[in-house]
Amino acid sequence: MDNLSNSDENYDLGYHPSPSSVDQNDHSLAETSTSGDSFMYRRTDSETSAFSESVDDSSYSGEASPWFCPNVKTRFHNQVALTRLGMKQHNKNATDDKLEDHEAVDAELEMMKERFAKLLLGEDMSGSGKGVCTAVTISNSITNLYATVFGQNLRLEPLNPEKKAMWKREMNCLLSVCDYIVELIPISQNLQDGTEMELMTSRPRSDLYINLPALQKLDAMLIEVLDSFQDTEFWYAEKGSMSSNSNHSGSGSFRRVIVQRNEEKWWLPIPCVPPGGLSEKSRKHLKHKRDSSNQIHKAAMAINSSILAEMEIPDSYMSTLPKSGKSCLGDSIYRYMCTMDKFSPEHLLDCLNLATEHEALELADRVEASMYTWRRKACMSNSKSSWVMVKDLMSETDKSDKNHILAERAECLLFCLKQRYPELSQTSLDTCKIEYNRDVGQAVLESYSRVLESLAFNIVAWIEDVICVERSVRNQGK
Repeated sequence: MDNLSNSDENYDLGYHPSPSSVDQNDHSLAETSTSGDSFMYRRTDSETSAFSESVDDSSYSGEASPWFCPNVKTRFHNQVALTRLGMKQHNKNATDDKLEDHEAVDAELEMMKERFAKLLLGEDMSGSGKGVCTAVTISNSITNLYATVFGQNLRLEPLNPEKKAMWKREMNCLLSVCDYIVELIPISQNLQDGTEMELMTSRPRSDLYINLPALQKLDAMLIEVLDSFQDTEFWYAEKGSMSSNSNHSGSGSFRRVIVQRNEEKWWLPIPCVPPGGLSEKSRKHLKHKRDSSNQIHKAAMAINSSILAEMEIPDSYMSTLPKSGKSCLGDSIYRYMCTMDKFSPEHLLDCLNLATEHEALELADRVEASMYTWRRKACMSNSKSSWVMVKDLMSETDKSDKNHILAERAECLLFCLKQRYPELSQTSLDTCKIEYNRDVGQAVLESYSRVLESLAFNIVAWIEDVICVERSVRNQGK
């Protein structure tokens, strides 16, 4: 109990830019077990939130240990433990209030213990040790928590206070594992006699030290953006019915316009504005928040991409690569990449004229596979073909080698493809990396940045919807 109580205080799976499209994000989040939001990474059938419903000021290490298991089964009846677990103590002057308080606390503790046990079991309820590893479990937990809190939030409005508290409380718990992922660094210390000594001290691992505070800041900024849409001049009406708000008479005249908007977003509520449009102040506010959310989205995308790039490529992926990059891309794309002196990925994408996201994702998988096939062939002088060896030998590869040039062009094409289709789901390689990743710190950073990236992308899209509607209404009034 002491080990659990003394832990320091410190919590949903999208590529599309690892981001997801607004539609795909919002729609798929409602089905977190099969799709992780803006990405296509398959998830296990777990609770919508795989962690404690009631933990606030407590945290824990995400790994199971001998001292922890008995504590999960211990009843926390003393006042100090309850306080550390964030349980609110109510007025206990009356006997009835005391009984109700104890019943509520016991119910919350039982729920916490159940979810904590599932987390440590790695989503294997049989207890046979066949569950997923700690890294994947925590990644799933963050994904599921995001789906629980934001999955049904499809409007520009403040987050429900209960869900906001749940998000902060459980994220603090899941992120607390990062407090114990440290590295040793040398420091100098002067003794009383003037002697200088070099000591080793611990600090958070460099990737966590740099990225985790940045992600927490982006998280707070996104919540602040949603909170800023409290008293708005626009409102929402469900598709197929008139707005229930009688104070806004312009909803009926507007619905004729909005039906022409993307019909694939059939599950999204329809934004409505007054007949004369929004005030100048509201328009400026919308554009400012759109620009801010767009910058947050880019920052989260950059962190997610860097973490995925650092993850080891599983040998299982390398073993499935074809022997020829040409067989991945097809004759037409291969000829263009080989024959052009000045390779233009933008021109190639224009010629391909991709019509759907499915086609874009399929091309991204093929280009990525061909890129690593050529990189492996460029390093064939070494007998080992694992990604670790390929990465180590890339700097020694002859830059004029044909395979190296083709690999560089494939990388440029993949980058442009992801930039042109920011709603692109995760590629097969990204999915494989997350599935086989064993680094808990990388799992936390990747999943945290991915869900923030998805939320920021959604907010930008929702604001764009309102701006589009407002522009259409103003044009009709002219």
